[in-house]
Amino acid sequence: MAGSIKIGSLFGIPVLLHWSFLIAIPLFAWIIGIDIELSSGFVFQLFQVTGTDTSLITSWWMPWILGVIVSLALFFCVLVHELAHCVVALRRGIKINSITLLILGGVSSIENELPDPRDELPMSLAGPLTSACLGILAAVVVYLVPRPVSPIGGVIIFLFGYLALLNLILFVFNLLPAFPMDGGRVLRAWLAKRMPLPRATKIAADVGKAFAIIFVIFGFLTLNFILIIIGIFIYLGADQEFYAVRSTVLLRDVAVKDVMSANLITVEPGLPVPEVIRLMYSTKHLGFPVVENGILVGMVTLEDVHRVSEMDRDAKLVRDIMARNLIVVPPTAMLSEAFRLMSRYNVGRIPVVEEGRLLGIVTRTDVLKVMELREA
Repeated sequence: MAGSIKIGSLFGIPVLLHWSFLIAIPLFAWIIGIDIELSSGFVFQLFQVTGTDTSLITSWWMPWILGVIVSLALFFCVLVHELAHCVVALRRGIKINSITLLILGGVSSIENELPDPRDELPMSLAGPLTSACLGILAAVVVYLVPRPVSPIGGVIIFLFGYLALLNLILFVFNLLPAFPMDGGRVLRAWLAKRMPLPRATKIAADVGKAFAIIFVIFGFLTLNFILIIIGIFIYLGADQEFYAVRSTVLLRDVAVKDVMSANLITVEPGLPVPEVIRLMYSTKHLGFPVVENGILVGMVTLEDVHRVSEMDRDAKLVRDIMARNLIVVPPTAMLSEAFRLMSRYNVGRIPVVEEGRLLGIVTRTDVLKVMELREA
């Protein structure tokens, strides 16, 4: 996902941190800190803990320190939630590309062209059930703290009480049938046992959009911007999931070699950048493969040209600005896989390569034309 950095790996799965996560920590810390300042902790009322010495919780910078600790612990629980999805997927032979932590939780990137309902149902339930277990364990810790409650015991109750509450909220919220959330995927898996997958996805996506609209309206009425963000996230995600399944079904039996353009205009690494610009004007192409001695060595696009100031372009060659780490596919690859790569890496064209030699190129336009023809 764009805007993410890798922070490590678990079970061989890359764990990514999205920039929005950096907003979530101070936001949650502030909300929790305000709760302590105003009421000495909502969780004490929720768990009916009386006679607690809260002097340590409310002293100095402790409200904000505890807010940060709870926020970090919550996102650790979100990571465990996502790992539960991934463990079930791995046991069923499904590849996991990554786990990304965002402001609204986590997202597991699961590589599966068309989800099998028999796999999707347990995978979708694994995350919410894990959150429920974490919430119950945290609640047990709250009730195990000796009474009367000491200042240290108050801190423990506060931390684990909040984690119990937040994990149980995650459990309930994720089971809402708002596709593409876990509950929406459970709905899709249930429907897919009774009808074709594209239709099941369309129904689940429409239900998800309905929930999204409700969240946005309620968020505006209550001035709750988090609900508004969640609603927008669900609406866009439902659309994206539906079109991903639709494109996979339409492109399922088409190989890259059947639609690629074989008559290519290529450039050499030593070509001056102004010549590339002139070639773009004359051919109306915005990108060219860079070939040296018959081997593909890079790709140069208009975007690469724009990265160089106009004053410096005369002194630059293609090799100075071209992209070298290319995403390529073999001619036998399915067109659906090429389209998925274009979407994942936000590229408009992918070279078709066999043993280092360029055979052709497939573009997003080629894919869309095939989809229009097969849908007719």
